Amino acid sequence: MTYRLICGLLVAVSVLLTAGCYKPATTRTSYPVYHGSLHRNTAPPGAAKYASVIPVTRFSDSAPGYAGTSSISASSDLFPKPGPMETQVAFWRNVYGVWSRSQVILHDDRFMDVIYQVIQLPGNIMESYTPIQKELIQERKAYWQYRLRDLEQKVAAGANLAPDDRRLLSKFGRNGSFRSALQGASGRLRAQRGLRERFKRGLEISGRYDRHFRAIFREAGLPEDLAYLPHVESSFQTQARSSAGAVGVWQFTRAAAERFMTVNSVIDERLDPVASARGAARYLSHAYGKLGSWPLAITSYNHGISGMMRAKQAFGYDFMRIVSDYDHPLFGFASRNFYAEFLAAREIARQPSRFFHEGIRYEKSLDWDRVVLAENAFVSSLARQYDTDKSRLISLNAAWTGPAQSDKAALPAGTEVWLPSGTLRQIASRAPQNRLAAQKSESKMASPNVKVIYPGNTAPGGPGKRPKPF
Repeated sequence: MTYRLICGLLVAVSVLLTAGCYKPATTRTSYPVYHGSLHRNTAPPGAAKYASVIPVTRFSDSAPGYAGTSSISASSDLFPKPGPMETQVAFWRNVYGVWSRSQVILHDDRFMDVIYQVIQLPGNIMESYTPIQKELIQERKAYWQYRLRDLEQKVAAGANLAPDDRRLLSKFGRNGSFRSALQGASGRLRAQRGLRERFKRGLEISGRYDRHFRAIFREAGLPEDLAYLPHVESSFQTQARSSAGAVGVWQFTRAAAERFMTVNSVIDERLDPVASARGAARYLSHAYGKLGSWPLAITSYNHGISGMMRAKQAFGYDFMRIVSDYDHPLFGFASRNFYAEFLAAREIARQPSRFFHEGIRYEKSLDWDRVVLAENAFVSSLARQYDTDKSRLISLNAAWTGPAQSDKAALPAGTEVWLPSGTLRQIASRAPQNRLAAQKSESKMASPNVKVIYPGNTAPGGPGKRPKPF
């Protein structure tokens, strides 16, 4: 009976998981185009005694290596790259590692090796396009759409082709019958901006989180290389937001996040890279259990588990058939390319020197202290308890919402709190001195203006007033 009940609960939970983590925007001369394949502390003892919280694991601050993978994640069988997918992966390697933000690539959104033009943007290069840059891109897109429509008509009519037409037609010769590949090509024209600088910056930022993320996936029994997913999602930008409302390094929508992490009026763990990595591990573990392969599970991060289950029902584990033939309104360019982007990002991140000859300056690994609240607590109380500036504490804990930051709502028990590095060690070292000072003050009748402050005994009512235990 118990077994049937558990099975029924698992089925009910799986039915709820109908969406992936987010719905990204579809959009994100010159360097050479790369076509080749790439082969490839815990907190100090006693700290909890003097603080009303439970210390948890803290990581070292040594810099990550280029590969840094376990024997599990290093296996290419876990993340296969079918031969026909190489053109997709090569395209994204160029987007991430070759083409710069000053370049816009006009290409076919199905046949990814069909590149019509690499536009060099004029003027200042900013996050968004200037009006002049937008006008240039639109003009070039209109030109190539006209050329492709004209060529399709000429080929259909059997007309003689000019040299320029033959050169354009030759781009489709590598994709089976050029007639079928050419058909509708004007409607498949797409513009993609280069992301080399953004990807490089993401590599640098990843140094802060790589060891944490790998530990999370390893402890969850998952491939550690899943730690590379934020390169595709957000380039490790903590403030990243998508048009669909996905936020944070791991780009969860609120609906998806509520199933895998804490999201409420006080805490939004999507904004904490480490906490949301645990949510990503829970999601990916569940997705892999339902879908049975990493190409499908990773793609579900974009398209949703139920969507990939429909694709699997139609084509089984033939991932290239899914990419080329699965017909669903929501399975668009982003979903078709999501796994290929992951493979490209993984290859570059594991061997960055092949693309960034100037070198990568990885940021220092996150080494803040971390504690878990035993009971509810206000932020201002925590700041006093740990002798830390409140604004500094808020800056370390991005998951705290406005009500928590302004002390309008208490942080609930079980909340993980980041503290400045070394805070717990300082508390542990000061505690014996504070106890000795307290004994002396009691025996000598200290002045009423002198108060002895123990770690953890300040409250909003003023210094020296002992709060209820956290």
